[in-house]
Parts: sequence; C-alpha cells; structure tokens
Amino acid sequence: MDRCLDIAFFAFHSLFILFILLGWIWRRTRPWHLLAAALTACSWFGLGLRYGFGYCPCTDWHWQVRERLGYTDLPRSYIKFLLDTFTGADWPAAWVDGVTVTLFFVMFLLSAALQARSLRRRH
Repeated sequence: MDRCLDIAFFAFHSLFILFILLGWIWRRTRPWHLLAAALTACSWFGLGLRYGFGYCPCTDWHWQVRERLGYTDLPRSYIKFLLDTFTGADWPAAWVDGVTVTLFFVMFLLSAALQARSLRRRH
C-alpha cells in the first residue's frame, strides 16, 4: 500500500507543481490556477507559522510514506527532491528555495493580474 501511496503522491504533487507553473497560461484554467496558488500560499505562510516557512502537507505526508518505505535523509523541499532525483546532482537547498519562491510569486501575481483583467473585461 505504501508503494502505491508513494507513486500517487509523486504523481499528484509533481502535476500540482506543474499546474502552479503553467496553469495561468490557459484562460479556462486561470481561476483554478489562482485558487491553487492561493491554497499554496496559505500553506506556506499560514501553516508555515506553526510548522515552518514553506510547509506543505503533501510533502509532509509523502515523506511519512517514504520513511515507512525505508528512505532516509529526505530534503525539506519537494522541489529539491525532484531536482536531485531527476538530475542526479545535489542542488543547494537555499538556491532551490529562492528560485521556488521567486517563481511562485511571479506565477501568483501573473495569475491574479490576468484574472483581474478578465473580470474587468466582463464588466
């Protein structure tokens, strides 16, 4: 069961990250993108007050599954995990976090601006 959960978390979380990066592009997905980005911001900064900046429940739950599977030394950042896994390199955590937060804010602001423009055009 844990192996299936590991695969499911990997697929869902990776697709969610791709949606955060690209969901603003298509007009029909923009409202969903803005919602997804807002939920991510609430997690990172709201739940982050209690659990640490950048907290993500998906990462937390996925790491619990991977620890049961015997994986150790998991990074704090899921993005670092993806980069390390797919490139075989050990990316600097501070750099990964900086790029992640920067890209997130760019996508969030872009999504909000495009959504506001769409609402203005409708009225």
